[in-house]
Amino acid sequence: MKNTRGLRNNNPLNIKRNNTAWKGLSAIQSDKIFFSFVAPEWGYRAAFITLRNYRKKHRLQTIAQWVERWAPPTENNTKAYVDCVCKRSGCKSDFVPHIYNKEQMCAIVSAMSYMENGVPAIASDVEKGWDLSISK
Repeated sequence: MKNTRGLRNNNPLNIKRNNTAWKGLSAIQSDKIFFSFVAPEWGYRAAFITLRNYRKKHRLQTIAQWVERWAPPTENNTKAYVDCVCKRSGCKSDFVPHIYNKEQMCAIVSAMSYMENGVPAIASDVEKGWDLSISK
């Protein structure tokens, strides 16, 4: 069931629209705030790439640092978001994930998707997104 905005847009982590020309974008971007993708795996792909860029370009190391940028306190209850991601992924807030470790990253992104949508992520969609994110 695709009842949340993120799931309807195939953008489970609710990536805001900007000038990024993501692969897998829907031809029509009807949501004024968030990207729409042709399938959920493309939304997950964008999320994995964004988190890698947090490490590479912004030098953010820990889950807490990633979430603070992803869901800033000016817009979200960031502490609750961090707590949820940590609980669901099995990682501590100061954990430094290896950005090319599929198991770690899929657990974190699945947990973030849960926080964004209130339902568990479909593991096969997350894994397809991972595969797309590393295949360039």
